[in-house]
Amino acid sequence: MTDVPDRSAGVVVASVGAITSHGRSAEALWAGVRAGHVSIAPVRRLTMDGYQTTLGGEVTAPCSPGYDYAPGSDARDRTIDYALVAAEEAMAGSGLRVGADIPAERWGVAYGTCHAGWRSAELALREVQEGRTPDWHRYTFVPPHAAAEALSAAFGLKGPAVTVNTACASSAHAIAHALEVIRAGAADAMLVGGSDAFTESAFAGFSSLWLLSAEPTAPYSKDRSGLTLGEGGGMLLLLSRQAAQRTGAPVVAEVLGYGLSADGYHPTAPHPEGEGAARAIRSAMASSGLAPDDVRYINGHGTGTGKNDSAESNAVRAALGEAAAKTSLSSTKSMIGHLLGAAGAVEGIVTVLALRDQVAPPTANFGGTDPQCGLDPVPGTGRPMVLDTALSNNFGFAGANATVAFARPGGPGVPVPAPGADEVVVTGFGVITPAGEGAEALWQAYAAGHRQGVPEDGLRLARVEFDRSAAGTARERRRMDKVSQLAVAASRAALGAAAADGDGDAVAATGVVVGTGIGPMDSGERFTLPVLSQGAQEANPAVFTNTVFNGAAGHVSMALGTRGPTSTLASGHAAGAAALAVAYDMLRAGRAERLLVPAVEAFSPATLDAYRSIPLFGSAAGRRYTLAEAGIALVLERRASAERRGAPIHAVLLGHATASDACGIGRWDPSGDGVERAMRQALRSAGVRPGDVSAVWANAAGLAAADRPERAAVERVFDQVRFETPKRLLGEPAGAGAHLSAVLAIGSWRDGGTHGPVLVNSSSLGGTHTSLVLSPASPALSPASLPGTDSGR
Repeated sequence: MTDVPDRSAGVVVASVGAITSHGRSAEALWAGVRAGHVSIAPVRRLTMDGYQTTLGGEVTAPCSPGYDYAPGSDARDRTIDYALVAAEEAMAGSGLRVGADIPAERWGVAYGTCHAGWRSAELALREVQEGRTPDWHRYTFVPPHAAAEALSAAFGLKGPAVTVNTACASSAHAIAHALEVIRAGAADAMLVGGSDAFTESAFAGFSSLWLLSAEPTAPYSKDRSGLTLGEGGGMLLLLSRQAAQRTGAPVVAEVLGYGLSADGYHPTAPHPEGEGAARAIRSAMASSGLAPDDVRYINGHGTGTGKNDSAESNAVRAALGEAAAKTSLSSTKSMIGHLLGAAGAVEGIVTVLALRDQVAPPTANFGGTDPQCGLDPVPGTGRPMVLDTALSNNFGFAGANATVAFARPGGPGVPVPAPGADEVVVTGFGVITPAGEGAEALWQAYAAGHRQGVPEDGLRLARVEFDRSAAGTARERRRMDKVSQLAVAASRAALGAAAADGDGDAVAATGVVVGTGIGPMDSGERFTLPVLSQGAQEANPAVFTNTVFNGAAGHVSMALGTRGPTSTLASGHAAGAAALAVAYDMLRAGRAERLLVPAVEAFSPATLDAYRSIPLFGSAAGRRYTLAEAGIALVLERRASAERRGAPIHAVLLGHATASDACGIGRWDPSGDGVERAMRQALRSAGVRPGDVSAVWANAAGLAAADRPERAAVERVFDQVRFETPKRLLGEPAGAGAHLSAVLAIGSWRDGGTHGPVLVNSSSLGGTHTSLVLSPASPALSPASLPGTDSGR
């Protein structure tokens, strides 16, 4: 008798929603795709002068969502609109009521995007060029996390809110991280997906790389000539199997597993043999209990460029072996274009509906087999096919690869149980801050009470100066912006401190999870301003490759040789904390033995102008509040791996939690309820009582609207606890705040502070709160054991 597989820990898709050039619903998307209908046409909303093409998969359906995310302003952003419209359909389709069927605190958001609100940035920058003052709301739409916080507020979702920005693989990564959130028991339901809207910068950038096709894209064809850009959004509602059974929610498909990997090869081109992509495919199958013969259909990345299509085909053959000859590989992009950060979600929806209706989606515009591709592209229209499982591939700039495995309800394959739960420890770190290079310089500045930064035109700023040779040779550094240089230099120091830099196998197996809130805004500004003022002919391809948020992660992988799972979290000022939380979940789930987690931030002129224009940072707040640049990298590792290598262990990450205020973009709950929930849940996940905590390393940075609620929440959770506020002295390093506090907490233990667990708080400016619980390592640390005591590298 065959054993019945245990699916109790499964995650299911309850409903989906989409808005694309095929129309304003997931069913309209599916009907168009199934029929092989091509909705790629001349773009009407943008002036298309100077590009390689005038074509795109443009959304023409009405896209005004029901939720007003900018009350008092007429400014809107299409990327946010697309996310909300798709979410409205997905939420309605589930039939579930937030609060009644599933508590709001158990319902989260995982969102992926490539360009986020960059169209709002373009409009604001053009107005500045013309001597006008932009509506300050436009600046609040630009960060990737703005849409996630709008989604949380629109539906009252108070659970974890996570934003991923891994270029064209962003929303596939969002699905992967949401899967881990549910499996870890941190949420019962996750609204997951992504969106992107057309920008002048995207058309100019892809044109500058000579990647756009003058005709609708023809993936996998011998006559393919490039990709077609598309826009829109897709959302999937994921539930734990138990929640679906308890609520009677519909079950459209199951999410079995995923695979993530880094190419470490080139900023834009894939490895020609698809080596990194093949590892992602193998990992997705391994985590899902699937054999190659189980996979009959793959929804391909299929961009229509010469290098991508052949590399993906090679990856499928390498991962599936002889079974690849019986596997169909088709491209949804042939009909709606490449939706960039939304592609993973929208193509995931197509895959789910293919399983539902037992139809393999086609590749349109197919003009004949290219021997370098050679797999079955399902040309023309959809093909009836018995489909028990299917994979969806998405590969992004900077070598970020993602594959998600889906199954029909009750189909073969089940999630493979994670290896025995193991502690997650900190084995090294590299520190670059305005106080200097190395952890000791940071600790001395804090212990001595040296306030960092100087006033600059209404803001107090603390800039970073460092030895850039740690990022590579002069030639290597020319390809990097400052954010990437900080990431590489800090990561190199962290690997050295973790005693892993001399072990080639250990480095290759290491993954990279970056946190950044501001991200590559300097590169985005330097690329966009000439395009806006002088036209597409001024687009600089060397700069464009650094405009993706995960560019820093790609440079770390290329410079250091890491090939493990990679992701980039862009959850605003809580991005570094989100990266640590995601890394913790991946390590606990056995997705890696070791992860480098850099948090990096650097300023650009327009970014600082945006901060100045937002009322929250008015003159009084500007005097109390310091914005700081930083590059801080931690090495997180499973304890068994660290002990096997004889690596130093400096701290233990015991647990974490994230909660949302669900108040909207740039708004906090003044009661501090979200902060309180994050702290209490983090303590529970860590198995630590409030009375055991020796200190709270606070988010407080000098903004009363954020600081007061946190202090009130701390006083409700703890009878009495030491309250450390390092950012008021050293500056707010945006997404690197949690890393700053973690390094200082370890320094405090080393210098004789109370040897007990600490709680680290980090919050975005829109009420997403992440709390982490750190414990000292045993035995007690000595000064000589602290990474970076002598230097920053």
